[in-house]
Amino acid sequence: MNKETLIEVHNRIKPFIHKTPVLSSSLINEMVSANVVFKCENFQKMGAFKMRGAANAILSLSDEERKCGVVTHSSGNFAQAVSLAAQKLDVKAYIVMPENAPQVKKNGVKTYEGEIIECESTLKAREATANKVKEEKGASFLHPSNQDEVILGNSTAAIELIEEYPELDVILTPVGGGGLIAGTALAAHYFSNNCKVIGGEPMEADDAYRSLISGKIETNDSFHTVADGLRTHLGERNFPIIQKYVDKIIRVEEDEIINAMQLIWERMKIIIEPSCAVPFAAVLRNKEEFRNKKIGIILSGGNVDVKNLPF
Repeated sequence: MNKETLIEVHNRIKPFIHKTPVLSSSLINEMVSANVVFKCENFQKMGAFKMRGAANAILSLSDEERKCGVVTHSSGNFAQAVSLAAQKLDVKAYIVMPENAPQVKKNGVKTYEGEIIECESTLKAREATANKVKEEKGASFLHPSNQDEVILGNSTAAIELIEEYPELDVILTPVGGGGLIAGTALAAHYFSNNCKVIGGEPMEADDAYRSLISGKIETNDSFHTVADGLRTHLGERNFPIIQKYVDKIIRVEEDEIINAMQLIWERMKIIIEPSCAVPFAAVLRNKEEFRNKKIGIILSGGNVDVKNLPF
């Protein structure tokens, strides 16, 4: 993975994604005594940054592979991203979803003509079902976060942010499966002027925080967090990138996530999902550390069930 590869990927996916806006709020800047800009991937096609990685992963397949379709397992945003990217490229998408996945997300997949195969809500069941589809249909498996093509696609959000704001001191992203922060870290390494990358993670699902300390991929026994998009763990493709290029991970409490989410809804008048509020919660928690800094935050997505808000 080098600078040229990242530029190539960005150019490849441009026709299939939105260049999302970057917004700021003077009130938020005053609140944290810093200059904060938000890269609004909640305005991305299908409502999340995942469209970038999904588009690049499908575009990287050969014509032969595309004919057999693609398969992924996801309870939410990646399911919708793969469905939409596949629809745009005239590729069949098989989406393995746990039975208890939110109906709003199942509806999204159906809208984009993805074929849903339901399974039990365990990772083991998801993987087994996806493997079965892969064998039966000859479909190519796409991983939501632990695949080079997906990580490279994800890097393009930070590339766009750095192009617009080259003097950033730090970029923060949420950390779930690790695909977004790994891509962001690569972008910062190759395109920025010594910009640090910091992750935000819930205390209730702090596997990445513990992984950086122990030097090996840790997992979570429970996922009692409102940040449903972060209830997963790192993979062997993204973890080495995170180890090498991510400065650190800041953990936040559940009430801090909800407070940060509510602030963005109320002050910026935009819809974000709970996972998305985690890096902003990290800035609010550690105001002294970020004082007078130029901060970029990637708002990862806005696919929230408005009938089930935490505030």
